[in-house]
Amino acid sequence: MTDHREVRASDRDRERVAEMLRVAVAEGRIDLEELEERVGRAYTARTLGELDDVITDLPRFDEPVPSVPSSGAAELQLHTGSGRVEQVGRWLVPRVISAKAGRWGKARVDFTRADCPHREVVLDVEITSWFGDVTVLVPRGWRVRDDEVVRRWLGAVHNRPPEPLAPDGVTVRLTGYVQTGDVWVRYRRAAT
Repeated sequence: MTDHREVRASDRDRERVAEMLRVAVAEGRIDLEELEERVGRAYTARTLGELDDVITDLPRFDEPVPSVPSSGAAELQLHTGSGRVEQVGRWLVPRVISAKAGRWGKARVDFTRADCPHREVVLDVEITSWFGDVTVLVPRGWRVRDDEVVRRWLGAVHNRPPEPLAPDGVTVRLTGYVQTGDVWVRYRRAAT
């Protein structure tokens, strides 16, 4: 088996490390001169080990994540009538996610361990019957906008973001409609 440090880095790996470095500047961990030098090293890195060396002294970024194979789908669909459906653990976030729950249906989308290469993700929710729920878990620093969700009858969106939000965190834009169920947004510390 090949040692992790010797695996060839992909463009996605390099972009992810460059984004981590931009976040480190925004947090005051490194200065602009160091950003320029490290981003240059990241873009010329050939292996994951070389990328590791660029970010080894930064918190939570001690290992670049190898590219997660994509299913090829541009949209993730989590639909259930009266059962449960969830997306949890380590996964690659697409730009668009659809979560639908019918009577007694429960849909759960957990972003806390997900690899998200996007600055914005659209999560289209649809709850059309009594007691349907969609639960969205995001790491602290992400923001969830719910102003585009149409609420009908007894439909509700429960979203109380902690303060302060990271100015450069990922935004999850909720769209769709909730007829008689609930959308619950929970902010968690990122899983390590």
